[in-house]
Amino acid sequence: MRRKSEAKYLSLWPLSVFVLVGAFALASTPTPACCPARPISGKPVVNADQTVILIWDPATKTEHFIRRASFQGDATDFGFVVPSPSQPELSESGNEAFPYLQKITEPEHLKAPRSGGSVGCGCGMKTREAHTGKAQPEVRTLEEKVVAGYKASVLEADSSAALVRWFKEHGYAFSPEVEAWAKPYVEAKWKFTALKIDKPRKAEDASRVGTQALRLSFKTDRPLFPYREPNPEKDAEAVGAKHRLLRIYFISDAKYHGDLKAAATWTGQAVWAGELDAKQRAAVLELLNLPPTTGPAKWWLTEFEDDWPYRDAPSDVYFTRDREQTPVRRPPIYEYTSVPWPADGAVYLLAFALVMPPVFRRFRRAS
Repeated sequence: MRRKSEAKYLSLWPLSVFVLVGAFALASTPTPACCPARPISGKPVVNADQTVILIWDPATKTEHFIRRASFQGDATDFGFVVPSPSQPELSESGNEAFPYLQKITEPEHLKAPRSGGSVGCGCGMKTREAHTGKAQPEVRTLEEKVVAGYKASVLEADSSAALVRWFKEHGYAFSPEVEAWAKPYVEAKWKFTALKIDKPRKAEDASRVGTQALRLSFKTDRPLFPYREPNPEKDAEAVGAKHRLLRIYFISDAKYHGDLKAAATWTGQAVWAGELDAKQRAAVLELLNLPPTTGPAKWWLTEFEDDWPYRDAPSDVYFTRDREQTPVRRPPIYEYTSVPWPADGAVYLLAFALVMPPVFRRFRRAS
């Protein structure tokens, strides 16, 4: 089976990234966040195809999440929000690791003979006055920095309503769906990384926008990929999005599988799984700008493909060590080549039957 096509890379993050598009009211520019939410500008943006690299270190309970994504919609400027179980470390990552892993997991190409011929932000924080008169922040800014072309703000919120107000005040889309999406993360005391990006001028008329690779590293009890979005069906219909592919390169000490926490089956499937050697491990870490000691000492890569539907997900995707530690490979692709002689054995039998009798008679005469 050939590798499925992918546009660029999907716009959900290892923590329910949700696309928030909005128009700044005063001399500001519009933005969205990674999990589709209808923007106040009236121009929705949705996550399109996405590929992520997820490195999980079970010894330190650290997840390194690297993604490149694309968004589909008519907004010219937008951003996104990424939730994570703990405060992440943000850093620019190398794009070259994606094609490197793709090369490792591509189908084997075999040649077969065939007769006759040949035949892929800087953002602030909102505060309020408590009854005591002391300022009590509802949304706190834990870090602000410029990274990989983004203006990033790492936030923690006391309530989903306060977080939505922060979105509104800083130019992000806000809606009851966004508040409902954020609520379980706020209650679990997750952090939110708000990032703003601008569509390049030369691509203003294009409906797709790609982003540079960005790494989020954070502590978590279980490795995960945020799968939930505020209102994917509604916004996908508004921008004419119908299909998208989610590809996850999951790297850890063993083969893993992904599941939804709710009583539902994840549609993602493992299409390749196997051990990487020391040379490949070193190459991936160098391409991702990560130290050589990152992650387990020995690596196992599991590649997942998911025809990510534009519909509400019951939970995020969590990964667990698989009971079956058997390798998985894509079926080989055969390339047929022309040969100067027929490949059918019957042709040779017929030729033998026609040629040999005269030869035999001539031999007898000569004798």
